[in-house]
Amino acid sequence: MKLILASLSETRRNMLEAAGVKFEARSALINEEKSKAELRGDGLAAHAVAKGLAEIKALSIDAPKALVLGSDQTLEFGDFGMLDKPASRADARSQLKLLRGKSHFLHSAVVAAENGKIVWRQVDTARLTMRPLSDEFIERYLDLEYEDIRHSVGGYLIEGRGVQLFEWMEGNYFTILGLPLLPLLAYLRERGVLGS
Repeated sequence: MKLILASLSETRRNMLEAAGVKFEARSALINEEKSKAELRGDGLAAHAVAKGLAEIKALSIDAPKALVLGSDQTLEFGDFGMLDKPASRADARSQLKLLRGKSHFLHSAVVAAENGKIVWRQVDTARLTMRPLSDEFIERYLDLEYEDIRHSVGGYLIEGRGVQLFEWMEGNYFTILGLPLLPLLAYLRERGVLGS
């Protein structure tokens, strides 16, 4: 069965490629910000928004006889609820200052659609605790990393210098990167897409 990833995310593509999964990557045909606003407007919790966006992405690709994967990740932080991707360097700075010294949650969702119907879904959560960062450290970090992290919720990528922002992480590494990879691989084996 042909496998399509409804995302051009380099991180997600790299995870699947490294795991030996053969797939085609296509851009999801959605207005992500509009869809996210609609889901949030419905009062959904952060983990449900991640799942909802993953479903919308998977269903946006019309590919008969293919299994289409949609994935998304949301960041939940206490009374602030969900944080979005930083819109600017100033926004990234504000997010890092908000998160420093505290814990937040990353909810990563992946779904599979077949012939226009969702046939499988998984949401996994990780808890990350940032160390108390100085303003000077944040500025140096943004000097070095802003171009790479400007499309990342929370203003970091843990697979690079961003790991220096943290003192503790609880949860699966792949979930933190944005894809519950191990449950997905189990599902692909069950469907015969991967050998068992």
